[in-house]
Amino acid sequence: MQVLARSVSVRRDEVVTMTRLMWLSLATAILLLAQTVAAQARLESLAPLVDKISPAVVNITTTTLIEGQAGPRGIVPEGSPFEDFFREFQDRNGGEDNRPRRSNALGSGFVISEDGFIVTNNHVIAEADEILIEFFPGDGQPKKELPAKVVGTDEKTDIALLKVEASGPLKYVTFGDSDTARVGDWVIAMGNPLGQGFSVSAGIVSARNRELSGTYDDYIQTDAAINRGNSGGPLFNMDGQVIGVNTAILSPNGGSIGIGFSMASNVVVKVVDQLREFGETRRGWLGVRIQDVTEDMAEAMGLDKPGGALISDVPDGPAKEAGLLPGDVILSFDGVEVKDTRALVRQVGETPVGKAVRVVVMRDGATKTVVVTLGRREDAERAEQGAADESQAPVEEDATVLGLTIAPLTNALREDLGLDATAEGLVIMDVDEASEAFDKGLRAGDIITEAGQQKVSTIAELEARMDEAREAGRKSLLLLVRRGGDPRFVALSLEE
Repeated sequence: MQVLARSVSVRRDEVVTMTRLMWLSLATAILLLAQTVAAQARLESLAPLVDKISPAVVNITTTTLIEGQAGPRGIVPEGSPFEDFFREFQDRNGGEDNRPRRSNALGSGFVISEDGFIVTNNHVIAEADEILIEFFPGDGQPKKELPAKVVGTDEKTDIALLKVEASGPLKYVTFGDSDTARVGDWVIAMGNPLGQGFSVSAGIVSARNRELSGTYDDYIQTDAAINRGNSGGPLFNMDGQVIGVNTAILSPNGGSIGIGFSMASNVVVKVVDQLREFGETRRGWLGVRIQDVTEDMAEAMGLDKPGGALISDVPDGPAKEAGLLPGDVILSFDGVEVKDTRALVRQVGETPVGKAVRVVVMRDGATKTVVVTLGRREDAERAEQGAADESQAPVEEDATVLGLTIAPLTNALREDLGLDATAEGLVIMDVDEASEAFDKGLRAGDIITEAGQQKVSTIAELEARMDEAREAGRKSLLLLVRRGGDPRFVALSLEE
């Protein structure tokens, strides 16, 4: 019995010892894991990366010749009671100085090839008479400056391509894929803020796909410090690749408050390639006027959900030649689903001129594929100069429907509105300001040319389209409205 008791006691001690060892091993593993995570969480020095890529970042100084100003050189507004006083002061000190003066401006840029191509913002070099590139000297290296010439510019994306002639190959950086940048990724901004010389700031990607004001905007938002003078400089990822061109800031005081915008590299690359090859951009042109499909429009057209791009007009051009029609909803372009008008405009613009693409549209409740050979947008824009201004029609009551006072087009109204003698439709004479029509932007002088995707020229035809829509169980009626020659679709509720 004593032997058995000793055996049980020994086994119990072994179990306790093993348990203690297991807990000790587990605690050690947790400690090591915590140390590893903490080490990875600490941001390592950016100095090695900066040393590698900084030689390709440049300061840009531009000089512009400004004609002299008459009068007291803009010191006081014209007509000010102090104007005579300052004029007399100038006369006593040598008279008015109307000689041309030189104005300097500063910006940033970066080298993209060893033979001297440099990318910056268009607004940095716009109207400049002279452009001087200053290269970052590095440790112990002499300062180097070279004159640059403009290869090409693009106002729509605010990108410019410059060229310098160097005695040897230059250090350069490459573009990365901006579409892979995630919100929260670390980024580095480099440039010449406020004319202080080469400077580095770090932050993260704060947001993606920001739109400011341009048709082709695709900005990366960052909190890396960007100030005046940083314009045209690069935004780097942690691999040393350029994923954006620093272009703008949002600020109430002109200084950085942590909201900066860089044009995404995937937009910049396409522009730079065209500027390098042609000296100008060559964007694809479909030749349609479009608008987004809202929920009420989708319901009025019998679509399952809003989406795509609704064609409001098809002027002379590639789309008309291919057979696209007003009222078609573009669902797919060149094999890519169309989410909205902005996405379609960007995709068309990035497609090569002359390419034949398949366009899938919804027409009369069924899908249809149309092959369109794209034209060139720049040629179309030059041909579209001089569009007619918006006209206002005299108020003359005829009939009131859907919050609109409307009248058929007469020769007198056509003349008053500056319309062609063959123009057809209904003139909006007045709009109830408390109506849905007013909220959706309809105004006196607009011309209704279609209702329910059918042409209308009389009030009876409009009322018939309204009745047909109600009988089909639809809650709204789709109108095609023209203003100053520009068409757009508007869906108005049929419910009383």
